[in-house]
Amino acid sequence: MSNLKDIKYLILDVDGVLTDTGLYFDNNGNELKKFSTRDYAGVFAAHFIGLKVLIITGRECPATERRANEMKIDELHQNVKNKVGFIEKYMVEHNITSENLAYIGDDLNDYGAMKHFAGFKACPSDAAPEVKEICDYVSPFKGGTGVVQDVMRYVLKELGRWDGFMESEVEAGY
Repeated sequence: MSNLKDIKYLILDVDGVLTDTGLYFDNNGNELKKFSTRDYAGVFAAHFIGLKVLIITGRECPATERRANEMKIDELHQNVKNKVGFIEKYMVEHNITSENLAYIGDDLNDYGAMKHFAGFKACPSDAAPEVKEICDYVSPFKGGTGVVQDVMRYVLKELGRWDGFMESEVEAGY
């Protein structure tokens, strides 16, 4: 695990992190997703400590775009089939080192990018066993139930910033 003070970017997966692993379709073929409202506070906490938050997902869905906008995600990248190649290119373009990346992922399509490029790795409790093995923190929460909030609580507490976040942002009604 890299020094948490070096992290500048937080990468989030969608299916299995921001949502459960289910895919829901209505009678018109629209894809529906259930997001946890708790994760907004996690993204807010990431912004509080100056992190740029990116969603990188292999699927494309209007519901993901809507939720990303509501959560004030800095960058949304959908339909990314090769996360390893995408993140490697992104790191070069933005002069980022592994120590600068935190990644919350859950499944095998996150494994390579997490293993090779993330200085801090976290996952939900129901992540693939291979992903859990490489993570610095395994949240007790399942995907879609507030994993991002929990991980950011852990990070801010490790940095000694959680109480300040609670006092200056949460109690003020972020």
